[in-house]
Amino acid sequence: MNSILKLAQKKEKETELSAKPKPPDSWLEISDSVSQRCIFDSYGHLSINVLKDTRPVYQRLVESFLNKFFPSGYPYSVNEGYLTYTQFRALQHFSSAALSVLSTQSLLFAAGLRPTPAQATAVSWILKDGMQHAGKLICSSMGARMDSEPKSWRILADVLYDLGTGLEVISPLCPQLFLQVAGLGNFAKGMAVVAARATRLPIYSSFAKEGNLSDLFAKGEAISTLFNVLGLGAGIQLASTIASSMQGKLIVGPLLSVVHIYAVVQEMRATPVNSLNPQRTAMIISDFIQNGKISSPADLRYRENLIFPNRLIPQSGSVRVGKPLHESLNPKTLPQLTQIFSDEKFLVSKKGSNRYLVLESSATGEDALRGWLVAAFCDEVERGSDEDKMEVLVEARERMRRVFPSFVSGVKGRGWHVDQFLDGNGTRFKY
Repeated sequence: MNSILKLAQKKEKETELSAKPKPPDSWLEISDSVSQRCIFDSYGHLSINVLKDTRPVYQRLVESFLNKFFPSGYPYSVNEGYLTYTQFRALQHFSSAALSVLSTQSLLFAAGLRPTPAQATAVSWILKDGMQHAGKLICSSMGARMDSEPKSWRILADVLYDLGTGLEVISPLCPQLFLQVAGLGNFAKGMAVVAARATRLPIYSSFAKEGNLSDLFAKGEAISTLFNVLGLGAGIQLASTIASSMQGKLIVGPLLSVVHIYAVVQEMRATPVNSLNPQRTAMIISDFIQNGKISSPADLRYRENLIFPNRLIPQSGSVRVGKPLHESLNPKTLPQLTQIFSDEKFLVSKKGSNRYLVLESSATGEDALRGWLVAAFCDEVERGSDEDKMEVLVEARERMRRVFPSFVSGVKGRGWHVDQFLDGNGTRFKY
């Protein structure tokens, strides 16, 4: 009986012990300059207490700035070029915000008012936001083109913005045309805002390395906000001093605009966009044909033509893509072409001195790479033989099929997204 009682008491004690919360797990993390205690409480929450921190004040400030304005894990969590992009993005927003104060003050002068710089700052937000609706209507049909060439459209957006701002700055020179000048200026700025916002996501996506797109976006917007505020402060100071007169604005305004456009061009050049469009595909094929090398997005970023992105590259076959079918091939050759490329989602043809690539409606980036390789190999075959056009296409297609498995594997390995081909509003076929 006593043994049974002792056994029951033992089980009761074990039950009481198991019911109590587990003691917290803790450990010390010690580095050269920081010691901290990390504790998991009984509910699994982690708390960190700094026990010792011998870092200089400036180092603490720098690390605090990086934590607030750069993605977690920087620089290992982003692709190459992010720091350069961020530096010029800050300069771009600073100069743009300062310029906006001068333009708004000029608008109110032209309307017969005499605002203080602080009033101009407040009104600038109202005017800018009010024009976004008109810009959306105009730019709504251009979204596919912005996906294809986000960097070029981002630069165009800032050029439009500065054009609109410039019209606002000079509006006091023609007060009788105030409504027309101010309306045109705000219209241009409204289009610019929409184009800038539409291209923001593909640009941020090119830097995301570890599924951290939201973190990149949040930190990028934090930097934009910070330097917009600093730029507004600088604009208020300029509007109160050297740019308080029209002569001063005509000197300071163009200088700020030059800095602004320079910053956004450098910002875009540093961006390694990893989606396939006509220009980047042609450059990949050109490097592969010439030296067997597969270039990465970082390799091509400074070589992209951001002003004339539709230029032809002879080394990749001088291919035109996205043209209507009647411009791309002779209707008489269509049965032969569809037979040669019966198991492909593209057609390659030569009409006059130009070579054309026509994609099927569901073609992906891989299909575009296959077609572009065929077009490039056609040039090589033509230079070395007297075969007719159809025989050239057949031989070029066979060459493509031999090299494509290793080629596309290398393209993917270099960081390119081949699941889609962004040809803007280019024409595709379906049969």
